[in-house]
Amino acid sequence: MVKIVEKHVQLDFPLGHHLHCLIAQIPNRLQRRDHLFLLANPEEQWHMVRSVLDLVSDGAGNLKRLHFLMFPETSVPVSHFDDLLDVIAERFRPNTVTMFGMEQIRLEQYRALLNRFQDDNAEALECVERDIDSGDILGMPVNWCCIAIKETSGRLRVFLEAKTHPFRGEEFLDKDHDLYRGRHFYLFRGEPACFNFMTIICLDYLYRDLYSSNIKQIIDHSNRLFFTMRQSLDALFVIQCNPKPEHSAYRDVLTGFYGEHLEDTPGVRETVTVFGNCSDESEIEGVRCQGCYGVSFVAISARHKMSPVQEREFTSDDFGGAPVCRLRFGTGTRLFYFNLPLYHELDPRSSRVPLKVHTVQRWTDDGWIKASGGEEQVL
Repeated sequence: MVKIVEKHVQLDFPLGHHLHCLIAQIPNRLQRRDHLFLLANPEEQWHMVRSVLDLVSDGAGNLKRLHFLMFPETSVPVSHFDDLLDVIAERFRPNTVTMFGMEQIRLEQYRALLNRFQDDNAEALECVERDIDSGDILGMPVNWCCIAIKETSGRLRVFLEAKTHPFRGEEFLDKDHDLYRGRHFYLFRGEPACFNFMTIICLDYLYRDLYSSNIKQIIDHSNRLFFTMRQSLDALFVIQCNPKPEHSAYRDVLTGFYGEHLEDTPGVRETVTVFGNCSDESEIEGVRCQGCYGVSFVAISARHKMSPVQEREFTSDDFGGAPVCRLRFGTGTRLFYFNLPLYHELDPRSSRVPLKVHTVQRWTDDGWIKASGGEEQVL
């Protein structure tokens, strides 16, 4: 199974106040070339990604209070990787975490990037070198993501992860089409605010073999944090490019994660789980699946209080009877800006709901504008 690597990062989040997250639910249009799934029009995609970065940099409204920014799996062109890092380094505010999925590359390129950012990725590089030493795999495709953290001092730290559960390799007869399997997850220990979080890619949340599973690894590691230091996993971010975001398997795993059916799970009891998907305008090899993508959502324990709500851009429910409160967004191309609840049990004297949607913006030819009540139903 994967190795969970702890990294201490300097993030001076406000104590006693909720944090803020922005999901960029933008479309992915992918074409297969040379055994890789690449963006069909990388410049057009970069234009949309850059528009979100500019919005965050300008800090309109209360975006100056943003702490976490999520882009979908495979959504950022490799050709603009350095451009994105430059924007974060030069224009983003300190104490900002940006999580984004990159176009597929070959393992040889991924290894070079790990070497480039070796100060932050030494353990990951060691895992890759061990795999390379075992066979001729440098040409294998890698589905990967980046977590770019701008610390309190303004220092930019760059962490790379490869997907541990390929979305197609297991079902393909031709070994050359297999995706490389990542061997590590990062668990970030934010200090001095004592905020712990992880970022994983889509099916990594579900992956299991006969003996163990990724999610059990995360639970057990978080439990050790709780029993040894009285800390826990505060947030788990899952970036997706998923045509079945509400598959029953996700509900089953969430039920085990929050329901404590098999073991006591104090390390994840108050974890906020955020799933950020691409929008329903996504295409793979020219094929669109209307209404399949989208439905980014936030899940918290049912110990919190959240009444059922039906709005034009979002709803709240229990995900088909799971022991969770879920804030479920629609399928369109949108920016969803909301708060991450504080770590606490419910105050029985209060009717305050723990999750608040600050704003929803939609994409137009003129850029991002606030979604109005006149828009068609997207849920």
